Amino acid sequence: MTFAYLLTLLVSLGAMVLLDRRFRLFFWRGPKRAAIVLGAGLVLFLAWDLAGIGLGIFYRGETTLMTGLQLAPELPLEEFFFLAFLCYLTMNAVQGARLLRDARTARVRPHR
Repeated sequence: MTFAYLLTLLVSLGAMVLLDRRFRLFFWRGPKRAAIVLGAGLVLFLAWDLAGIGLGIFYRGETTLMTGLQLAPELPLEEFFFLAFLCYLTMNAVQGARLLRDARTARVRPHR
């Protein structure tokens, strides 16, 4: 049992927080709205995982890189942090793309 994968996920989440803070992408733009969106994404994906586990589609693979701790049968602790990272990354990417689009539009059509 090691914490390598969990540590990698936490470092990646930390990088998302730094990007978010630097460019005001998600939580630094609207913390309440961001918490709701992130929470909804986590609930959706955890429900998806639990449905897949219940149907026998998803299962926990054995690896020495994970802690071995489970939130539910076949649902490793690391899955929660992976889903949080996935949702956070997506929202940062979407907002970053919007900011780039808006900046490009402002350069092409200057305000008069």
